[in-house]
Amino acid sequence: MAKVMAEYIWLDGYRPTPSPRSKTKVLDQEALEFRGLPDWGFDGSSTEQAEGKASDCLLRPVRAIKDPVRGAPHLLVLCEVFNPDGSVHPSNTRAALRLAADAYAHEQALFGIEQEYTMFRGLTPLAWPAAGTPAPQGPYYCGVGADKIYGRQLAEAHLTSCLEAGLTIAGINSEVMPGQWEFQVGPLAPLPAADELWLGRWLLQRLGEEHGITVSFAPKPVLGDWNGAGAHTNFSTRAMREPGGLRLIEEACRRLREVHLEHIAVYGAGNEQRLTGAHETCAIGEFRYAVSDRGASIRIPMFTAKDGSGYLEDRRPAANMDPYQVCARLLQTVCGEAKVGSPRGALSLLVR
Repeated sequence: MAKVMAEYIWLDGYRPTPSPRSKTKVLDQEALEFRGLPDWGFDGSSTEQAEGKASDCLLRPVRAIKDPVRGAPHLLVLCEVFNPDGSVHPSNTRAALRLAADAYAHEQALFGIEQEYTMFRGLTPLAWPAAGTPAPQGPYYCGVGADKIYGRQLAEAHLTSCLEAGLTIAGINSEVMPGQWEFQVGPLAPLPAADELWLGRWLLQRLGEEHGITVSFAPKPVLGDWNGAGAHTNFSTRAMREPGGLRLIEEACRRLREVHLEHIAVYGAGNEQRLTGAHETCAIGEFRYAVSDRGASIRIPMFTAKDGSGYLEDRRPAANMDPYQVCARLLQTVCGEAKVGSPRGALSLLVR
C-alpha cells in the first residue's frame, strides 16, 4: 500500500516569540483519502506547552499543502494545538484569529505581509567578511552581482518551493542590509494570510538546512548603522478598496493611533531596537501616518492616495511577529464598532 509522509507543523509555547515545530507521520494513502488527516499528539513538556507529569498535547490539522521538499504525494500539515480534553491550548493564537475573522467576515478584509529575514552562516551574517564589515548600505537593495547579493540561491529555492506548494507568494527581493531578503504573502483573507506566512517561514528554515544557512527573524540582527527586519502588514477592507475608501483608511489610522501601545505589545519582541526613528522606521514612542512616508508608522501608498481607495501599510510589526496576533489586532481595532482608547503610559503619541 502506498505511503504518504505528512509533516505535522505547529507553533511551540516559547513566548514572546513562538517558533514552528514539526514531526513526520507516515500514513496509508488509501486510508488518508478515505478518512482524512487524523489528529495527533506531541510532548508539550519539550516545547514549553505542558509539564512532564501531564505532557500530552493535541495536534489538530487545519490545512494541508503539497510538500515541495519530499515531493508528491507527501504533505505539509499545519495544525492548531489543543489540550487533551479538546479545549484550546493557551499557546494557540490561531484560535483567536479564527474568532476575529468570523466576527468581521462581512468586512472582507485582505492582508498582504512582507516578511523580511536575514541569512547567517553560524553566528556570522552571510555577507560579513572574516574581518571588518561590508561596505555601507546603498547598493544591496534589489541589487545584482556577487559583490552586492548574498544568499540568492536560498531565496530562489524558497520562492520555487512556495509556488510548488501552492502558497500565494507575491514576490521576493533582496533588502537594504546585505544578506537580508524579503518574501511577500497575499493578498489573502485573515486566516489564510497568517497560515501561509507560517508555512512560508517553516519552508525557508527547512531549506536553509540544505544550504547550511540559518535564517534569522530578529528585528535588529546587526546593531549599528544597518536596517532592521520587519514584517510590514498591508491591510484593507472591502469598503477601503471601493471608491471613497481613502476616508475610511484615514479613520482607521486615527483608530490605530489610539491603541498604539496595545499593537506594539504584540508586534514582536525586541522591536524597540528596530523602531528608532532611523532606517525607514518611526520611533517606537511616536505614531504618524502619511502618504508615501516609509518613516511613518502607517504608510498610505501613493496609488491609494491617487485613486482615493486601496489599503494601508502598517510598518510597525517586527520580522519575528506572530501573524495570528497581528492580523487579529488589526481586525479588532479597525473593524470593531466600539470607539477605541487606552492609557498612553510613558510614550508620547504624535500624529500628523
